[in-house]
Amino acid sequence: MRMLVTGAAGFIGSHLCEHLVAEGHEVVGMDSLITGAAENLDSVAGHPRFTFARHDVTEYIDVDGRLDWVLHFASPASPRDYLEFPIQTLKVGALGTHNALGLAKAKGARFLLASTSEVYGDPLVHPQREDYWGNVNPVGPRGVYDEAKRFAEAMTMAYHRVHAIDTRVVRIFNTYGPRMRLNDGRAIPAFIGQALTGAPVTVFGDGSQTRSFQYISDLVAGIWALMTRGSSDPVNIGNPHEMTLLELAKRIIRLADASSGIVFQPLPVDDPKVRQPDITRARTTLAWEPRVDVDEGLRRTLDWFRRRLHGRSGASPADGGR
Repeated sequence: MRMLVTGAAGFIGSHLCEHLVAEGHEVVGMDSLITGAAENLDSVAGHPRFTFARHDVTEYIDVDGRLDWVLHFASPASPRDYLEFPIQTLKVGALGTHNALGLAKAKGARFLLASTSEVYGDPLVHPQREDYWGNVNPVGPRGVYDEAKRFAEAMTMAYHRVHAIDTRVVRIFNTYGPRMRLNDGRAIPAFIGQALTGAPVTVFGDGSQTRSFQYISDLVAGIWALMTRGSSDPVNIGNPHEMTLLELAKRIIRLADASSGIVFQPLPVDDPKVRQPDITRARTTLAWEPRVDVDEGLRRTLDWFRRRLHGRSGASPADGGR
């Protein structure tokens, strides 16, 4: 098949491109590089079945030739990024999704939207099932990301109903692994960067807020299962193993064999207190569930960041390049 992946140079997009090329498909990767990095695509750059187009999907998208799939992953995704680029985040969720769906319609292609657990906001239902409508503050600082993805889901379903486009919606829960940026503001790269450089590990609030972390290869396998066996219903793809952020910090310090202490900072506005997917739908309809143990995934991620840090003299957590 021939596929377009928007947001191809991002953390998730680059792993997805790598997987699709390895499966024998032809991939057109598209990215504006506002938060992505061309180096994330080094493993497929130059491959005869991969081409890269630098383009902002909030502008009209033109791709020559046939397309079998449009996979829309373009968006700032970390709190640091979408707080720095709030308007761009809203535009890519609205205009970018509209343009990507229009391309899918014109090409007769299937469409997959990368949505997020953030559509549930600071949830009042736990764990979160796909039929939960969420608890989102539309005017808070995180609303630019939450509402952009909620709008993108609504737009996707409108195209499915009105234009009969074959669509998928994946709600991605916290994912980690190689190619994350040390300075992207998310917990795992921040904790790892601090632990590997001997700095105190910063935990927001009292650390009792919970998250569920899945390794990148599990997410990519879930996306592929959704493409091949899924329907138009949204599907949670995440690891239901829940832990507090304080427990995560202690785990990373232990696995890194670090001497870092832990310091506490005020909790950011609208930071979710709990986050855990109900993956019953993924298990029953896709025969998917996560395979990589959290400690094993963290070890792999630590090894990757060690190589990155050792490759640059005087590196610090704030240096983490894209």
